[in-house]
Amino acid sequence: MQKMEGEKGSADHPEPRDTFKIAYIIHFLLGAGNLLPWNAFITAIDYFGYLYPTKHIEKVFSVAYMSSSVLVLVIVMSWGGWSKQLGYRLRMNMGFCMFILSLMVAPVIDWSWSSSGPKGSSNGAYGVTVASVVVCGIADGLIGGSLIGAAGKLPKQYMQAVFAGTASSGVLISILRIITKASLPQNPQGLQTSAHFYFIVSAIILLCCTLSCNLLYKLPVMEQYYKLTPDDSLCPKPEFWAVARKIRWPAFGILMIYIVTLSIFPGFIAEDLTSKILKDWYPVLLITIYNVADFTGKSLTAIHVLKSIKKATWVCILRLVFYPLFAACLNGPKWLKTEVTVAALTFMLGVTNGYLTSVLMILTPKSVSVSESELSAILMVVSLGIGILVLSVLKKIKIRLLFFTLHKAQLCLPNIPIHTPKADVTAAKRPQTCT
Repeated sequence: MQKMEGEKGSADHPEPRDTFKIAYIIHFLLGAGNLLPWNAFITAIDYFGYLYPTKHIEKVFSVAYMSSSVLVLVIVMSWGGWSKQLGYRLRMNMGFCMFILSLMVAPVIDWSWSSSGPKGSSNGAYGVTVASVVVCGIADGLIGGSLIGAAGKLPKQYMQAVFAGTASSGVLISILRIITKASLPQNPQGLQTSAHFYFIVSAIILLCCTLSCNLLYKLPVMEQYYKLTPDDSLCPKPEFWAVARKIRWPAFGILMIYIVTLSIFPGFIAEDLTSKILKDWYPVLLITIYNVADFTGKSLTAIHVLKSIKKATWVCILRLVFYPLFAACLNGPKWLKTEVTVAALTFMLGVTNGYLTSVLMILTPKSVSVSESELSAILMVVSLGIGILVLSVLKKIKIRLLFFTLHKAQLCLPNIPIHTPKADVTAAKRPQTCT
């Protein structure tokens, strides 16, 4: 039986009032700040592609960011006394400072190498950029585990605010990209200026987040919630596997959500779909539609939340239907290949992603005891991160396999017009054998 928040609270204590919704707004802002750096890196993929044209930026960034984030979350789960030795404010301040520093690395490197252009961007600069992405992932794990774990102990509106905030960061970055793409020249200088704009605006927002997380604990409504919440030191330490068994269904659901979503978005939408009418604006507008839809879905939980975790999980599995639908848009009849059909499917993909993610993240901490709510929330974030990481690794392996296949084809069929590097000319002239 699910234990909702009303059962956790004491009937003798009325729920504290959030005057002017300040606590809700701060949670929303912190949620936006948690995902804003990642969106800033991914949105500037064209900029990094210009600086490092021979690197697979999107795949490397995804693996670097998510692997470091998941590693931190696993350490958090295994280190039972972390919340006592590292206070909430200290963790949040550390995380946001790391965010700000890592986001400013790319512009600083660019300004340092501005005179030499992309060819002057050495492997050392690329390595420093990837290292900044790793630091960003570490900060994400630190902030995500702290923020979502703490929100799991509070009423559901604060968890909803956090995830609505994460979706708003994607909308903000998409709007920034559209504005800069439309207003700046379509040349390398304009590309660099727009990317610098992303990073500077993101750093300013993260600075506001840092100030907000220090203000949060001083709000009277939050002080009242902490008084009503039982002291964890008086409760038995939650067992990891016991909690994992209790939340296996929602954890599987959240994993399915991101496996389906990220195998379609943004790669399929940005790389495989084309439009003769919209041209290079097509992927930009589709990504914007997805981000707006994701924000809409996460905002809908403020109006209505499904009551059953199992029903929500089954809906997550039913989202597999998006695979044949998007495949039909690529290879099906002409009426399915229209921009309107693709935009409608993209919107539905985003709405279901946002709504189901928010529902599962709201219900899961309320389905266990108070002492287990923080661990259950962190476990859900780990499941989400594992889904993203696995897909990122698979995409990187797919590219390696593609190059390996092309290389094998070149060795077995030397008459195929594939460019042969100078170092392999003699090998290409030898009699060919294929194993």
